[in-house]
Amino acid sequence: MQIIKKIAVFFVLFLLVFSCAISDQSKSYKNGVVVSAHYLASEVGNEILQKGGNAFDAAVAVQFALAVVYPRAGNIAGGGFALIRTSKGEYNSLDFREVAPRAAFEQMYCDREGNVNSDWSQKGHLAVGVPGTVDGMVKLHEKYGSMKWEALLVPAIKLARNGVVLSELEANKLNDYRDQISAQNKNKSNNPYVRERPFREGDTLSNLALARSLLAIKTKGRNGFYEGETANLIVSEMEKYGGIINAKDLQDYQAIWRKPLIGEYREHKIVSMPPPSSGGIALLQLLKGAEMHKMNEWSFGSFEHIHLMVELERRVYADRATWLGDPDFYPIPVDRLVDGEYLENRFATIEMDEKSNSQDVKAGSVAVIESFETTHFSIADQEGNAVAITTTLNGNYGSKVVVEGGGFFLNNEMDDFSCKPGVPNQFGLVGGEANAIKPKKRMLSSMTPTIVEKNGTLFMVLGSPGGSTIITSVFQNIINRIDFEMNPQQSVDAPRVHSQWLPDEVYAESKALSPEVKGKLEEVGHVIKIQSKIGMMANIFVSESGAYIGIADTERHADSRVAGY
Repeated sequence: MQIIKKIAVFFVLFLLVFSCAISDQSKSYKNGVVVSAHYLASEVGNEILQKGGNAFDAAVAVQFALAVVYPRAGNIAGGGFALIRTSKGEYNSLDFREVAPRAAFEQMYCDREGNVNSDWSQKGHLAVGVPGTVDGMVKLHEKYGSMKWEALLVPAIKLARNGVVLSELEANKLNDYRDQISAQNKNKSNNPYVRERPFREGDTLSNLALARSLLAIKTKGRNGFYEGETANLIVSEMEKYGGIINAKDLQDYQAIWRKPLIGEYREHKIVSMPPPSSGGIALLQLLKGAEMHKMNEWSFGSFEHIHLMVELERRVYADRATWLGDPDFYPIPVDRLVDGEYLENRFATIEMDEKSNSQDVKAGSVAVIESFETTHFSIADQEGNAVAITTTLNGNYGSKVVVEGGGFFLNNEMDDFSCKPGVPNQFGLVGGEANAIKPKKRMLSSMTPTIVEKNGTLFMVLGSPGGSTIITSVFQNIINRIDFEMNPQQSVDAPRVHSQWLPDEVYAESKALSPEVKGKLEEVGHVIKIQSKIGMMANIFVSESGAYIGIADTERHADSRVAGY
């Protein structure tokens, strides 16, 4: 079996060799490395490391830089999760996810007939959750930072004032969303994201209003956003255009330190996010299922490999829809959901020659496409500290609302709640009572920042955007490295497949399935949908010598980069 496996893996990797040759960035770095979705943000983080800052200082600087250079997902008015590993091998996680405003209620996105109006939860001021990013960065710095706070905001302020030269990718994305952004903003004259002519590669995008907002955060910290002028601008937006966030919502927001989830996979320690992220639980479930069904004995890209992944994913996403939400509002049976006995029973119905019907795959009894507009970055420093941060506005440019006078986009994170049981959100994910809307509640997320150890030493730091595909992208990168013994570049470049219970479909990148495998999957009943890309990794691998190898997913996102020294 091992010989067959290695031959098959070699064949698949041979098909990838051309793309690997183009995108290979597997240079190793002794002292530190940053991997993010934008080259300027990666450079900012690397500069902080070279000035003596640690990984957590660099993370703060990168987060604020992304708000300038990558506005469709980088943010100061969104939220996210940070997974932390210190040089002593200690773990922590920070939940700076948005919360529902105090005036929110369960049926707020339903019309008089009880039907969900997705425009209300996805566009405009009513779609906005109370932002968590700024408080999250403040708390991260207070606990783990080493440099002065003010120094970490300087690069982002300079970028906003001096302007960012647009890549072709970013110019095209702004043009794609021009009409939606324009429709949600009454004042076009001071909006840097709306122009009469289309954006072009090479245009310089400056944002003086955002520079002022960042300056307030630089000088006043948390109070520079949740109180004072910036807070007043947000509240004014809400009052003018039908939003429900008020001053007290902003003042009361608090990021929360949570205990990370820790599991094992084939002698590797897996550390990931707890609820209200669904990522950690789902990832540990998938890995336990892969180990139970001996994923490492199948060849990469084979029918058995793909079919087994899909069947595992169906069951895991059914559990996600039923049991997961904000643990401060709903009792999440975390221990039971990742328990070996529970999962053995959960996955016992998988047949290797037959597809399960999603209508028959209900959530287990435990009674005892976030789109690509999320962004992830990974950082490690010379002391051995590491941080994985996934942050988002939710959809591209969030709610499409730019705060007048503030220069930044507001999120549309309220759509991540279950607006009505059984009704899918913009990523096709369904939910129930556990993720129902309640005031001050955090919405469920698929963000999955993850750190892997081997023999007590750092092995991988990884994460991805991609809405519901985040979890499966992280899962596949882990098994690519551990089960299929791919090198770092191959692990990221390898084509991906995704399924999520409902809709009852399998999504595959164009190179993921050979005609023979695709045909066999369809024979047993799988419905295959080809996608241009699934996920967008920003990974750090550690070599046997202890050097860092950063891999940006440039095949799927041309602007992503590695920077290190």
